[in-house]
Amino acid sequence: MKKLGAELITVSTDTKFVHLAWQRHEKQLHDVTYPMGADPTGHLSRLFGVYDGMSGLALRGTFLISPEGLLLNSEINYYNLGRNIEELIRKLKANIYLSRKKNEACPSKWKDEGDKTLIPTAAMVGRVHEALNQ
Repeated sequence: MKKLGAELITVSTDTKFVHLAWQRHEKQLHDVTYPMGADPTGHLSRLFGVYDGMSGLALRGTFLISPEGLLLNSEINYYNLGRNIEELIRKLKANIYLSRKKNEACPSKWKDEGDKTLIPTAAMVGRVHEALNQ
């Protein structure tokens, strides 16, 4: 993420001690170098609309926020559904690209600069498939 100019921060309703235990014992987290924020009161989780008051837990929210503080993308998954880092990186790259090319649109299969984009027009409505396959 840093290569793309982005900062990754994870936050959960767990305490910093739970994060430390996860990082020490869960092999998937062994090499984690990004900050893991603790939100045991649920304040931040409520702010982002992912707090479940019935369980006291936060749903799995993923948010891309621009340097100006603008929410670019959000995705909320239920507790037991993992997130796809490749898709998150694709969305991040697309948002970086679109910040320079504001009149273009990146279709769902867009992965990197050089891939086909679209320039939305009224004539394209109902003809996206044709525009992508020209």
